Amino acid sequence: MVDLGHPAALGVTALVLNAGSSSLKAGLFSAEGCCLWREQRRWQPSSGSIEEVLEGWLPAALQSLDWDLLLAAHRVVHGGELFTAPTPLSSPVLEALEALIDLAPLHNGPALAVMRWLSHWRPQLPQWACFDTAFHSTLPAEARTYALPKAWRELGLRRFGFHGLNHEHVSETISRRWSAGSQPPPWPLRLISCHLGAGCSLCAIRDGRSVATTMGYTPLEGLVMATRSGSIDPGVLLQLLRQGLTPEQLEQGLQGDSGLLGLSGLSSDMRQLRQAAATGHDGARLAIAVFRHSLLEGIGAMAANLGGVDVIALSGGIGEHDAELLADLKASMGWLGNVELVRVPADEEGLIARRCLSAAGGRPAEPYRCSPTA
Repeated sequence: MVDLGHPAALGVTALVLNAGSSSLKAGLFSAEGCCLWREQRRWQPSSGSIEEVLEGWLPAALQSLDWDLLLAAHRVVHGGELFTAPTPLSSPVLEALEALIDLAPLHNGPALAVMRWLSHWRPQLPQWACFDTAFHSTLPAEARTYALPKAWRELGLRRFGFHGLNHEHVSETISRRWSAGSQPPPWPLRLISCHLGAGCSLCAIRDGRSVATTMGYTPLEGLVMATRSGSIDPGVLLQLLRQGLTPEQLEQGLQGDSGLLGLSGLSSDMRQLRQAAATGHDGARLAIAVFRHSLLEGIGAMAANLGGVDVIALSGGIGEHDAELLADLKASMGWLGNVELVRVPADEEGLIARRCLSAAGGRPAEPYRCSPTA
């Protein structure tokens, strides 16, 4: 957060909205990506619509701030093949995004609901979208291609990757510090960005470009997550189908009942699991151990794709705050050699503001060094 002083002088112009499966974040940002106001609301589809949350919160909040807006910008998890850059919303774009809901139902659906609500509340306000998949558009063919029959691949079944907005933010943050060092090495920066929260993914980044990542066609692939399974043998799914489970039951099990929650039988929250494990809870201990095993495997794979590692950056709720995980990784990563292990606070919204404002009006896309308040 910055010291506002005279808000107009900072060009307060972007409202950023980040809709998730159970939360809605809103923030006002300057052209440089400095956060001037931010709030978050919880919501559950079972207890009311996201439109009801917005209606009872956002108009009053923004009216009290009394700042003019240049545009609104949204985080969209899945952009498919079409969307690889900040994109102004239009009727054709909204129709195309509707077709992608099934690929990320927990996130794309709520994001579209927010877009439509905002178009009714502020019909003259231009809206833009930034996509979590866009940063991974640089994945080489060998990293994005599944070993499937050609006819299946032609249906668009490929690895897209996710959390790209935060992976890009992490890459920018580390790259600035890397290049500002007294004697940066002559080779391009080799970075593993670890987004560890309710959703978890790794990204191997060479010289600012995504070259490998753990999530795939949907945000289900890869690491163990809060309630998502991560990668499992496809034969498990075939066996469950043979036993009579419906696709809807499979989706609920994989998306909402697996991961840390399914392993522990207790909670999807790593903080609660740490506390329970300390008192001897077997399920919590198993969940933490499987999470760790999955993470170490993923880091090893990303390191192999990079041909070595210079920096491993932890971000997201678990990555930024779990002291036990940080200590464990420091003790476990010695085999990689001289690797720097750092934490980078997530800032998807700041990146979204910079990218969309730059695309809309030629504003600077580079981050500004915001002065923190006391």
